[in-house]
Amino acid sequence: MTFSIVARDPETDAVGVAVQSKFISVGSVVPFADAEAGAVATQSFANVAYGPDGLDHLQKGLTAEEAVEKLVEADDEAEQRQVGIVGQDGSVAAYTGDECFDVAGDIQGENFTVQGNILENEETLEAMAGSFQSGEGALPEKLLAALYAGEDAGGDSRGKQSAALYVAKPEGGYDGKNDRWIDVRVDDHRNPIQELERVFKLYDVTLLAREEPEETKELSGETAEAVTGVLADLGHYDGTPTTVFDEDERDALEEFRGINNFENHDLAVLEDALARGWSEADSDLDDDARMVDAIWHGLKRLPRK
Repeated sequence: MTFSIVARDPETDAVGVAVQSKFISVGSVVPFADAEAGAVATQSFANVAYGPDGLDHLQKGLTAEEAVEKLVEADDEAEQRQVGIVGQDGSVAAYTGDECFDVAGDIQGENFTVQGNILENEETLEAMAGSFQSGEGALPEKLLAALYAGEDAGGDSRGKQSAALYVAKPEGGYDGKNDRWIDVRVDDHRNPIQELERVFKLYDVTLLAREEPEETKELSGETAEAVTGVLADLGHYDGTPTTVFDEDERDALEEFRGINNFENHDLAVLEDALARGWSEADSDLDDDARMVDAIWHGLKRLPRK
């Protein structure tokens, strides 16, 4: 009841897994990653020992192919299992047991593997593979795009319930103290991939550092009035919104920044992001969510550190 992608970005040494399933809390079962070793997705009557055991094999110098072989050989119920592995060395492998429920299969390419079971069709995997191969941008965005492509092509034949995105990168974790760069999941939702993307954007804005912009843009005109109006609706601004964004308006934005833990970005960068991203933000979102969406769109041109 699951489809996933395991992939590596050789430029940043990031490795990760994105997954969607008609199964509660798929993020607690399928994805495993270690920045020094690689990443593993274990599914279809998942043997969760495949995660740590697979990473251990990679850490000992085995290739992804050798790691998969070891896992399968040691498992009496391997025919019911499905696993995909990408090693930090660039090796890629997957296994789909003969007893996995149709439609089940896997596809590999350079630095990635996709796999799924109880799928609506084979096109689900083909679309995911094609999306990753042709996609642009950083690894998290490419992983999310692959999930969307799989869902749009057919997805899980039993429906959808949960999704997760887990990416490890050397010193990528909070304050650089571990490798858990991105760890977001949706345990139960009507539209789990869309909700996963929303949570990821909030996570990105709050926790992930970006390169500083060479120059910043100030809010002005209709955009300034609209942003000030939202800040007023959220209780951060007491005046009447105008097309001028000045000291009082910046004080309101600073209050919004502090309450939402956006200290990763100084006030000028946050204002710049709103000025650049407001028109791209989803206007159907509520005030808080639209502010985050606008900031994310405004920041996305800046490389992540």
